[in-house]
Amino acid sequence: RTIVVLEGSGALLMPWLGQVSAVLMAWYPGEAGGTAIAEVLFGDVNPSGKLPVTFPRAESDLPPFDDTSPAVQYGYFHGYRYLDRNDTAPLFPFGFGLAYTTFRYSNLAITPATVSPWGRVRVTAEVTNTGPVAGDEVAQLYVGYRGSRVDRAVRDLKAFARIHLEPGETRTVPFDVRAPDLAYWDAGAGALVVEPIAYTVEVGPSSRDLPLAGAFAVSPRR
Repeated sequence: RTIVVLEGSGALLMPWLGQVSAVLMAWYPGEAGGTAIAEVLFGDVNPSGKLPVTFPRAESDLPPFDDTSPAVQYGYFHGYRYLDRNDTAPLFPFGFGLAYTTFRYSNLAITPATVSPWGRVRVTAEVTNTGPVAGDEVAQLYVGYRGSRVDRAVRDLKAFARIHLEPGETRTVPFDVRAPDLAYWDAGAGALVVEPIAYTVEVGPSSRDLPLAGAFAVSPRR
């Protein structure tokens, strides 16, 4: 079996992925990196990291970039937002990460169903360790903007939580979503605007693996 250990600062193309058994992204692990990598590879440590970037399948999946230009303009959509917008499947999605155990998500609850533009929504989900060893999971909550009158991302990461679970253990993970954090900048009005629309809520282990879904609404300003 061949395992590839990568050290670097960002996403990489992996045309050789199908020829290896596993890939470990070590980033820049420092002077104790060799020991840390060995502990993960030999099972002394159960890995629980999640990708802070999206790994694309090809360069053509990303926006064009002229590295010889003295100035570059970017739009709002980058990373997982860019691939979501174009409905492009990544090689490894934002938030992805494997462990030596498995987790199951269930029982999403959202309260209240409607909140004021200054309010807060409590979201809970149950996570169960369905594998043979103890491990950490990073549960992620994404919000979408159903019916928005402006061009917004398909989903935005709004909260996450790391939890430790023994084999067979189930825990309820709480998230708080503040309505003001859903605002966008209205240049014409010169103000942040929280739209009175329905917002989708998705919870899961990565930006492309979201088994739980629900919604809440923000009421108009009074």
